[in-house]
Amino acid sequence: MNAVTPAPSRSFDFEDWLKAAQAARRIDLSHPMQKGMPIHPAHPPFHITLNNRHGDVLRSCGHSSSNELMVTSTHSSTHIDALCHVSEHGALYGKYDAGREQQGTGLFKVLGAETIAPIFRRGVLLDVARALGVDALDPAHEITVAELEAAEAASSTRVGEGDVVLVRTGWAAYWQDSPKYLGLDSAGAPGPGVEGGRWLAARKPFSVGSDTSAFEVMNHHNITLEVHMILIAQNGIHIIENLTLDELGAAGQGSFAFVAQPLRITGATGSPVRPLALL
Repeated sequence: MNAVTPAPSRSFDFEDWLKAAQAARRIDLSHPMQKGMPIHPAHPPFHITLNNRHGDVLRSCGHSSSNELMVTSTHSSTHIDALCHVSEHGALYGKYDAGREQQGTGLFKVLGAETIAPIFRRGVLLDVARALGVDALDPAHEITVAELEAAEAASSTRVGEGDVVLVRTGWAAYWQDSPKYLGLDSAGAPGPGVEGGRWLAARKPFSVGSDTSAFEVMNHHNITLEVHMILIAQNGIHIIENLTLDELGAAGQGSFAFVAQPLRITGATGSPVRPLALL
């Protein structure tokens, strides 16, 4: 399981860190949260509206304010899956009984989003679309081990234990077209198949992610979501979905600093995130 990183043995030089971070190129890897954005069919719809408008209350000093009401799944837009999100034959990662751990009104008692520590890790980009010489992979394209290895070789970086591994398919370009992005107007959406999922899990990353709504291949003729089970329930590896990776891919750099802060939503199966790549 992803354990809390031990405290460093020396004091943290925040001035040096700030100078390095300010000098780095910062690439936002998230999509905005907005009305009409693609939502995977397994999750509730997203809705946001103004609750109070300027002028509803006008104070004697001239002050007025506005706020909104948002209704959302924790799996809307760019988000990370907590380890309680997926079970295998009724068991969560660590062999917790999923039925028992979700009883009551307090959501999950173990492995919720609040247990995901702030993420400061090495990121590795596996640009499969570029390795195959295409702008975007075909619908329902199953990314094979050979294709992952080709993308790894092209990155000049070896995937290591504890890394955040991002797989680029090119599908972020379809974000504004929900049916196409979700694969609802075609055979499905691309992503790693079972063997690709096992290849990734064997490298023991902290997390994997992609620029699609489900990470793994979505073939509407045979949807099993087995890769989710392999990564999350069997190996304790988080999945980040709905990333935008085109700018990062164009930068042509295989490794980078990856920063993301999940929200501490107690007992939740996931959390929105705003990841950054620092180059």
